[in-house]
Amino acid sequence: MPGAGQIMIYDLHLEDVKRVLEKPDIVFCLDFNSLERIDRMGELIAPLKAKKILIDHHLYPEPFYDYDLHDVTASSTSELVFDFICLLGDKDKINKTIGECLFTGILTDTGSFKYSTSPKLFRLVADLVELGVDDMRIQDLVFNSLDEKHLRLIGLVLNERMEVLEEYRTAIITLTKQDYEKFQISRGDTEGLVNFLLQMKNITMAAFIHEQPTITKISLRSKGNFSVQDIARKHFKGGGHKNASGGYSYIGLRPTVSKFKQILPEYQEALLNNDL
Repeated sequence: MPGAGQIMIYDLHLEDVKRVLEKPDIVFCLDFNSLERIDRMGELIAPLKAKKILIDHHLYPEPFYDYDLHDVTASSTSELVFDFICLLGDKDKINKTIGECLFTGILTDTGSFKYSTSPKLFRLVADLVELGVDDMRIQDLVFNSLDEKHLRLIGLVLNERMEVLEEYRTAIITLTKQDYEKFQISRGDTEGLVNFLLQMKNITMAAFIHEQPTITKISLRSKGNFSVQDIARKHFKGGGHKNASGGYSYIGLRPTVSKFKQILPEYQEALLNNDL
């Protein structure tokens, strides 16, 4: 994507990020609702005197910001960025390049327009296509650009690391720290893995539980009216959306999997009665 090479990742460019954050006038906080969601970088953001503007669509934002554009009904933060530009009176400045970036964010956050869509969203996307955004090209670049290791990783998790709990209409996949080393998994390489589980017709909830150097992360997805947001917030210090949420624990991979299984009886009735 245009400008991607200029992005600084906190874990990889710590000193550069600190330098950028020394004297900002405004800090835009996009697509997260709590400073905890950006890990240790939040410790740099919190004490800044700069005005903080939150643009986000997640539930229950914590009040760390000065101004916000927050809407839980929005499909994505990219949709809200489009709205923000329009509210500034600068819609005419949205060109094809900006449109491609916005479309990519909308495409990926809605799961190719399967989740959180609305008539407003499709009118917005129509505006972007009229600007010259090639939707088929972007779909191809996003979803048909896997490396060999990604396909092998998909094969591993589906063949060896998938567990189906039929009595709860739930499926789980796991990855260990050793898997990350063996497959040279980088940040973003596991994006979308959890969604494969929802392709099974009788599965209501999918969980991807993976081991990181210091924490164990859990990504939850669901179909229909079953909400995973409550599970993430109540049991795993996280949150998100009704059908897509996440959290973490400090107890290790196996204990986290055990904990997840132990809470399933609490949600069994809702899982079994969910209208798919």
